[in-house]
Amino acid sequence: MFNANDIHEHAEIIGKDGRHVGTVDKVEGSRIKLTKADSKGAAHAGHHHFIDLDLVETVQGNRVHLSVSSTEAMRDEQEQSGKAVH
Repeated sequence: MFNANDIHEHAEIIGKDGRHVGTVDKVEGSRIKLTKADSKGAAHAGHHHFIDLDLVETVQGNRVHLSVSSTEAMRDEQEQSGKAVH
């Protein structure tokens, strides 16, 4: 189990497959807000995306390890409104 307070700004988010998913901007409620630099594609560039804290398996130092692969995590990203990105 992890504590959301253990997730720090600029921590790297890694999928279960060991691949980079994003970088923490901050935790907002029950979601992790990713830095704008992690938003790819013309329609999504320049704004924040979010990942549910439910996907976090562990937090170790400056790394947030997810319980799903990077592909699954990116597929489940949300807009600020909660609407799915993909």
